[in-house]
Amino acid sequence: MATFNLTPSGPSTFMLMGIPGLEPVHVWVSIPFSMFYVLGLLGNFTVLFVIGKEQTLHKPMYLLLCMLALTDIGMSTSVVPKALCIFWFNLTVITVSGCFTQTFFIHAVSVMYSAILVTMAFDRYLAICNPLRYAIILTNARIAKLALIGLIRAFLIILPMTLLLTKLPFCANYIIPNTFCDHIAVAKTSCGDITVNRMYGLATAFGVIGLDLALIVLSYGLIFRAILRISSKKAYQKALNTCTAHICVMLISYSSVLFSTMAHRFGLGVAPHVHIILANCYFVIPPTLNPLIYGIKIKELREKVVKYIRRR
Repeated sequence: MATFNLTPSGPSTFMLMGIPGLEPVHVWVSIPFSMFYVLGLLGNFTVLFVIGKEQTLHKPMYLLLCMLALTDIGMSTSVVPKALCIFWFNLTVITVSGCFTQTFFIHAVSVMYSAILVTMAFDRYLAICNPLRYAIILTNARIAKLALIGLIRAFLIILPMTLLLTKLPFCANYIIPNTFCDHIAVAKTSCGDITVNRMYGLATAFGVIGLDLALIVLSYGLIFRAILRISSKKAYQKALNTCTAHICVMLISYSSVLFSTMAHRFGLGVAPHVHIILANCYFVIPPTLNPLIYGIKIKELREKVVKYIRRR
């Protein structure tokens, strides 16, 4: 994706304007963003380090946590460093190839992220509804295959979206009122017809999120039905606790991305700077909160982290 076939009159660079209307306070806005980014990196690298070091944690559930941590790192790193360059140094210029590459990675990682949440819901379903066959069905090798399938799905869905951008004519308006190259934000700078881009982007958003949410709802419907049949109060509480971390992560992730998608395409009366701030929050808040949520809720992981902290 290093070169793209643009029209002869097309731009060589785009301008990312950051948060329009809040330019005088960009430095202040950067403070929480940089703090969230650093905390997110620290938390996710800690999860990767601890799980990688501890042989007892080399299980499907913890491998899924590693995958989630990697996508969290990729998600925030694809957006935040460039945003901070805009906030701190006013480096608003981005090359066309860099912009399209950022578009591809942002959306591909988001699709991969959603696939991991579905796999984690399936993991919880097997652990609660079919515990005797859990170790047989969900092996480490099968987790790796599911990860590969999710990666291929993300590539096949997002690559056409990016290629559609390369076919658009860009005549004069090279300014993107955002901190990153979102697909529809880049398309809106074109002087051509972007109907196909809008339709593909919307179909992708609702197709991926809709299908994945349906699978998650189905899994949790079966999980809660099984939980309600548990007679022991202690066992009931334990089964319920195993799901709360995943539910929290899903609520944070899907609610923010759905709002951002709808607001960007249909307005919903949201001020542009509010929408841009919320869109950026999707790339920094979930990656920061996810390792905290799982670290607090999963006792075995929490104990291993505390053990390494005490050693240091």
